[in-house]
Amino acid sequence: MVISAGTTPRQSIADAFAQLKQRGRVGLMPFVPAGYPDLKSTQAILPAMQRGGASAIEIGIPFSDPVADGPVIQEAFNVALSHKLKLDQIFQTIATTRSSVQIPLIAMVSYSIVFRYGVQRFAKTAHQAGFDGLIVPDLPPPEAQKVCDDIRSADLDTILLVAPTTSAQRRREIAALCSGFVYYMSVTGITGERTALPADLAQNLDQLRSVTDRPIAVGFGISQPQHVAQLAGHADAAIVGSGVVRQISHLTDPTPDTIAASIEQYCKFLLS
Repeated sequence: MVISAGTTPRQSIADAFAQLKQRGRVGLMPFVPAGYPDLKSTQAILPAMQRGGASAIEIGIPFSDPVADGPVIQEAFNVALSHKLKLDQIFQTIATTRSSVQIPLIAMVSYSIVFRYGVQRFAKTAHQAGFDGLIVPDLPPPEAQKVCDDIRSADLDTILLVAPTTSAQRRREIAALCSGFVYYMSVTGITGERTALPADLAQNLDQLRSVTDRPIAVGFGISQPQHVAQLAGHADAAIVGSGVVRQISHLTDPTPDTIAASIEQYCKFLLS
């Protein structure tokens, strides 16, 4: 199967963050599980997120063995996998949709999937499909060095995760492997909506900022406009996952069009 995202101009991850910095804004990076509730909905959701004000989009590759996914996202992955979803179908869907989305698309994928597919083959195919970077949540340094080199050689950015419990030295090592941005987990544990972000979040982000000049995006627990606003001056973007998935799961008529309209409005709400 030949996968091509075409030649429509699109924004790089670096350009997206540079634009946010110039505007003095915290960017929105919503998360969508690929194939949830089906691939036609994924095609409709991506441009809707852009219309809603997203600066980049994180696309989760469904995986049966969760890395740090809470029950809401894991259930969405289970739904997608129940349709016998294949990795090549996801790549083809992204390639088909890419011409209607100019902001960066970033895959969140378990290293086990990348390894089975072949690191170089996966990176090359992902880039051809229209992805701009890979978030690999279960790839620790120093083992990550060669993998990150292979990913970057395919013109993809690498993004790894830092937890609140990660030591200062380990944060430096992880940040050095990130070419796109550093993904900071606001809490240790699994993803999911929360009423409030941790009281020491700003302090932790400022400490991380002291060891890297990469942009920082914060995920885990963000689902309300006040959460996004709370990151101003400390982080560059807010990642919203479970809140997006819940918007879809609560729809009584979940067609691609109704899902797209709901997610567009939710993105606007988060930035309000």
